[in-house]
Amino acid sequence: MLKDPEDGRRIEYRDGKLMVPKNPVIPFIVGDGIGVDVTPATVKVLDEVAEKIGREIVWFEIYAGEKAYKIFGSYLPEETIDAIRRYRVALKGPLTTPVGGGYRSLNVAIRQMLDLYACVRPVYYIRGVPSPLRNPEKVNLVIFRENTEDVYAGIEWKSGSEECLKVIEFLRREFGIEIRRDSGVGLKPISEFATKRIVRMAIRYAIENNRKSVTIVHKGNIMKFTEGAFREWGYEVALEEFGDYIVTEGQEESNKIVIKDRIADNMFQQLLTRPSEYDVIVTSNLNGDYLSDMAAGLVGGLGIAPSSNIGDGMGVFEPVHGTAPKYAGKNKVNPTAMILSGALMFEFLGWREGSEIIRKAVEMTIDQRIVTYDIHRHVGGKLVGTMEFADAVIENIHSI
Repeated sequence: MLKDPEDGRRIEYRDGKLMVPKNPVIPFIVGDGIGVDVTPATVKVLDEVAEKIGREIVWFEIYAGEKAYKIFGSYLPEETIDAIRRYRVALKGPLTTPVGGGYRSLNVAIRQMLDLYACVRPVYYIRGVPSPLRNPEKVNLVIFRENTEDVYAGIEWKSGSEECLKVIEFLRREFGIEIRRDSGVGLKPISEFATKRIVRMAIRYAIENNRKSVTIVHKGNIMKFTEGAFREWGYEVALEEFGDYIVTEGQEESNKIVIKDRIADNMFQQLLTRPSEYDVIVTSNLNGDYLSDMAAGLVGGLGIAPSSNIGDGMGVFEPVHGTAPKYAGKNKVNPTAMILSGALMFEFLGWREGSEIIRKAVEMTIDQRIVTYDIHRHVGGKLVGTMEFADAVIENIHSI
């Protein structure tokens, strides 16, 4: 059984607002693989910044993944979900997801069980990071990915299984749809409710952060009643609920946010050829998965890409990268993605000053060419390990 900390206070959620004490209890999951390296480094940095702004984080270790299985006999114990639900905000290292067989994604399970319906990923360039673009500084966008539906709902049946054959027969008998009997079959639900709440969140973010445009990304030219509906419902919520702030593309007005849409495959080349034209992007689950990883590649890759999974009054913050088990425990990998995920967590808590300090300190450290191997092999400078990079960030925190 998990034992709650004796110190610290719970974050409350009242009237649509987080009520954050000065010493909140925040659960954390070390994660698999390089989680043992990047998580302690991140905690060290976040503690330093919290102290600088007059706050204190009371950390509470909870478990998921391989460590959880060893202790609880479950990769995702109910106690872990209960703890995040109770304390509302958590920091999470990377978790292993088997490909093909094995257990389903723990990351997806956490999002769905806690209804963390928005994966929010800012993508911007940090000077000194190698990029495939000539002008990577033109990339400065935030992607809102719907987190609970689409093919990630996990509604699928294995080829040849009794259930799969029943679905195939049902579709043939009731709708005249012929599917090869050796097919695996999956469903792609996209609802008006989930679409409108993710678009609503994206537009509110754009308004609150003085962004210039919101782009709905979809594949509605092919999947007209799922992806196409996502587009239509997105425009509906924009124009019906935010009419004072929004105009459609081609009707630009000063001080108003432009709502527009792009087909998903076109969007990939748009971000490569004209990234400065895109500001806030909102899209469905699978499109968002592809697009956010590709966008991260424009500014240096997943090793520096933070993310947040947000619901109503609840958030889990994690790096985008995987577990890289061959580097685990070697004090080698870059902790930037997880440190910047901590900055997103501070922003969610309302600690904006702390969030800005983290970002500036990370940028200063990389600009000074104090870097881990992944960046050092491209630009040189002073090669450091995971914890030494965190220490260098902390030195810069003291100078801000």
